[in-house]
Amino acid sequence: MAENNFSGKEQAKRPNPLRMITIGLLLTAALIWGGNRLYHSFLFVETDNAQIEGDIYPVISRVPGTIREVLVKTNQIINKGDTLLLLDANDYEVRRDIAAAGLLSAQAAVEATINQANAAKAEVSAAEATSRKQQADLRRNENLRHQDVISQAEFDGIKAGAQATSAQYAAAGNQYQASLAQIPLRKAEVKRREAELREAELQLSYTTITAPAAGQVSKKNVQPGQFVAPGQQLIALVGSKELWVVANFKETQLEKIAPGLPVIIKVDAYPGKEFQGKVESLSFGTGAKFALLPPDNASGNFVKVTQRIPVKIIFTEKPDPHYPLAAGMNVVAEVKVK
Repeated sequence: MAENNFSGKEQAKRPNPLRMITIGLLLTAALIWGGNRLYHSFLFVETDNAQIEGDIYPVISRVPGTIREVLVKTNQIINKGDTLLLLDANDYEVRRDIAAAGLLSAQAAVEATINQANAAKAEVSAAEATSRKQQADLRRNENLRHQDVISQAEFDGIKAGAQATSAQYAAAGNQYQASLAQIPLRKAEVKRREAELREAELQLSYTTITAPAAGQVSKKNVQPGQFVAPGQQLIALVGSKELWVVANFKETQLEKIAPGLPVIIKVDAYPGKEFQGKVESLSFGTGAKFALLPPDNASGNFVKVTQRIPVKIIFTEKPDPHYPLAAGMNVVAEVKVK
């Protein structure tokens, strides 16, 4: 009986081979993983405070009006210049027609003023000829009066006629000059009316709202029948030409980061997939400096906080249609510094 108890204690003290193997494997895996992480930390500087960015174009209305038709849907792919929205254009067509009529009236006024000037010029020529004849008659009759051939009364009538024609000639000249002075004013009125017409046509063109760039309709805040005001954002259009990454590295990580270094980009949406990129530029200001209420370290108690610097990273490989990227996706950026 005593021998059985003794053998049982020996078996209990004997190590379990399976347990030892499991512990050994776990320790080995931990050492390998830790070694890889340590080695990786010497080669790369990484951060998970990073997102994909892209150009977002606000589609706004430049004139007030009522939405007549919406020609796109949410998430629709469009090209630059495609028509997105149509406003009710009746009011703007009326304004254009009024401006066009005003321009025709101003042009007609120019023609009428030119005709008046030409008529006044003809009157000047006629008055000048009459005045010369009357002056010549006056000089002849002065000699006749000296010779007492004609009476004083007859001479006074001839002299009065000459003076009247001289006054008519001066008046015709003044009228001609006044007509000439009106022509630049009338032409200036035509220029103003032309500008009003162009403005009316421009306002009318704004009733057709087109895409400022190629991309995807990502946010649509408008429906037919809705009244919109100038400057109101109606659609958010995400550009499709270029996407990039903004990684916010700690200021203590920037010592070895420089433009041109290769970057491995890991997108949270695609585990196991790596995208290739490179550092394009580093910001000249921390994120805190661009905040709505930037901190003022000169006031109150100072607590030193590690700042983050935005770093722009661009993709160096062509987009993969099997892994579509979108602005706002979270990524992990690893910059190879060695």
